[in-house]
Amino acid sequence: MLQIGDKMPAFAACDETGKEVTNKDLEGMKTVIYFYPKDSTPGCTAEACNIRDNYHTFMAQGYKIFGVSKDSQASHIRFKEKFNLPFPLLSDPTTAMLQAFGAWGEKKNYGKVTFGTLRITFVFNAQGILERIIDKVDTKNHAAQILN
Repeated sequence: MLQIGDKMPAFAACDETGKEVTNKDLEGMKTVIYFYPKDSTPGCTAEACNIRDNYHTFMAQGYKIFGVSKDSQASHIRFKEKFNLPFPLLSDPTTAMLQAFGAWGEKKNYGKVTFGTLRITFVFNAQGILERIIDKVDTKNHAAQILN
């Protein structure tokens, strides 16, 4: 798991258009990377739409935003179009990026223990240093959690 003060892990993942994004591409930018379990599910939709509704504030503060799940690029395209999401969604079907960030792990659901995507957000400064970790995400008010 990443700790405050750590450098952004090395990664390469494609967005919904197939464009590869790497940690090197984000050098010199303040970046929010949020991991979520699945496109078009109630919690993930609420989270994405809350970030969308506050996107202008993120832009005004100089943040670049990326949502990441293991969903396919085709699923991301449908999700973005349906909810008019203005930021890239990275597809990580192999979970390599999820694992590098510590966003893949044990989950408990109705007494069952499984492995899957953890809902967690990382905020990096322009030097690529981790400034904040939000691991108790309020999906309906996530933008406020990030911006405060």
